[in-house]
Amino acid sequence: MARMTKSKPFSIRLSQTTNRFVEAEARRTKRSKGAIVEALTEEAARMRRFPGISFRGDEPYREAWVIGTGLDVWELIEMLQDYGSVERLLEGHEHLSRRPVELAQAYYASYAEEIDEKIADNRRPISELQELYPFAGFTFADADE
Repeated sequence: MARMTKSKPFSIRLSQTTNRFVEAEARRTKRSKGAIVEALTEEAARMRRFPGISFRGDEPYREAWVIGTGLDVWELIEMLQDYGSVERLLEGHEHLSRRPVELAQAYYASYAEEIDEKIADNRRPISELQELYPFAGFTFADADE
């Protein structure tokens, strides 16, 4: 998630159950309890701001996705960029409806840098990936397609 300027510190008391969960997550991910609470709070805030957005995956690779589509936000935005308009995207993908696409657009408007980074990663040429990960055994006929 995007790095932001930090606020002034304050203290909180967690329930025993929540505290055990936070401690377990801190151990599992080798992060501080404060970092875990911050990440959980950030995700909860984003989900409240954008109902229909959730997060999935393990730290540090959690992705915002649009519930009901199976698609990460960055995937929907990349598809929208490729199609050029919501109408053309919806015509090309009958399983999608307007609301999830517009939700992804709204989320993107607030977190464009984060989404653009994921799209750029996905658009790297196969030749670059082969150089970075020669052991991955890419089987594409033409490395730069």
